[in-house]
Amino acid sequence: MKIFVTGGAGFIGSHFVRTALSGGDPELGADVAVTVFDSLTYAGNLANLDPVKDQPGFEFVKGDITDLDQVNATMAGHDAVVHFAAESHVDRSISGATQFVVTNVLGTQVLLEAALRHGVGPFVHVSTDEVYGSIAEGSWPETDPLQPNSPYAASKASSDLVALSYHRTHGLDVRVTRCSNNYGPYQYPEKVIPLFVTNLVEGEQVPLYGDGLNVRDWLHVDDHCQGIEKVLRGGRAGEVYNIGGGTELTNRELTDRLVGAFGKGEESIRYVEDRKGHDRRYSVDWSKIRDELGYQPRHDFESGLADTIAWFRANEDWWRPLKYPQS
Repeated sequence: MKIFVTGGAGFIGSHFVRTALSGGDPELGADVAVTVFDSLTYAGNLANLDPVKDQPGFEFVKGDITDLDQVNATMAGHDAVVHFAAESHVDRSISGATQFVVTNVLGTQVLLEAALRHGVGPFVHVSTDEVYGSIAEGSWPETDPLQPNSPYAASKASSDLVALSYHRTHGLDVRVTRCSNNYGPYQYPEKVIPLFVTNLVEGEQVPLYGDGLNVRDWLHVDDHCQGIEKVLRGGRAGEVYNIGGGTELTNRELTDRLVGAFGKGEESIRYVEDRKGHDRRYSVDWSKIRDELGYQPRHDFESGLADTIAWFRANEDWWRPLKYPQS
């Protein structure tokens, strides 16, 4: 299988690529080649691909998913698409939403058009639980309506609908995944876990939004990619699959675990003004992917978080240039 991977130099995409090319998941087998198509924005980092850059099945193309001519030229000859590329940071979408709409909506449509033209499928569109909005209790099944509350989430919900429309209108084999909050090695240090860990490494306080009672389900990036691989190999065309991690924590509970890992306490927490439109709770029902495809998280949160903290402590040369880019 020759897979066209967008955003493959980012956090989740690079993990998928490393796993696929290193034989780390039997779902994909040994006959895998990958073309990474990435524009290398601030969140894309070629160093994320160093472990597999010399693999015979690896190819990197620097490209913009909104450029139809370049996408067409590069996608031809592939068997499948796994589409990670997206603007994904909520705070950035609040301060400026235009690029989120351009990349996430127009970019997805361009990729779908190219896949249709070249007969490439399955097309796995990687989305987020944030498209559902906020839920006070219970968990969202895939059939719940989309009620996004941030510009980022709205752009992803729009891209989901565009992707599914290409299945319903053109018969393109589109499969959508919606994941909960990811964590793990190589995550860009604007996200909460790497931001807090790197602040604590430097002896700085961590900024906690509002009252800290917003609830998230935590999913190790390796489990997320396991779920994507199962959808790629065995999912059904036109279907949506939630991928969850099974560990719900308030942001305050997460913060306490992080500062505790450094032997610190309340003095290391700085409460800051809450994010605009901050969703109170996310929770996906992932029984569909479990029952249909045999998905089950392999990482318990306690050990997964400890391993992630250890990785960031040991790899300051990776994250410091990202956190403090030269002007």
